[in-house]
Amino acid sequence: MLERFRGNKPAVANPFRELLNFQEEINKLFDDFFRAPKAFDEDVVFAPDIDIAETKESFIIKADLPGMTEKDIEVTLTNNVLTIKGERKEEKEEKEKNYYRKERIFGTFVREIQIPKKILQDKVKAKFKNGVLEIELPKAEEEKEKSVKIEVEK
Repeated sequence: MLERFRGNKPAVANPFRELLNFQEEINKLFDDFFRAPKAFDEDVVFAPDIDIAETKESFIIKADLPGMTEKDIEVTLTNNVLTIKGERKEEKEEKEKNYYRKERIFGTFVREIQIPKKILQDKVKAKFKNGVLEIELPKAEEEKEKSVKIEVEK
């Protein structure tokens, strides 16, 4: 029904307002769906974005950690689960500035990544440069892809 009553006069509903409300609801659904997963720990505030790549020799994982140093980050590998933990510390508050919008997130995070193949744990390397953590996880010998030519018979 397109009519609503205000007092004694019928008021026509604004279809554009309804569309905007619908768009806001859809945006909320997508925001909730794509938001970084929360860990069980209530102290966890955010999860950094990561890239995972696989080569013949290893897995390469990159995590964006702007505003952090290597001292703020802990990396462990246990039972083929790579765990990246850290804390982004909030800069001291400036009393004179009035914030109109504050979107930068501060606090702790945890990312756990299941590695699908066996890793040479003693050969894992991690480096941190320009706010990007890069971890190289060399595959165990039996996990490396081997290629053999197979003769096709007639």
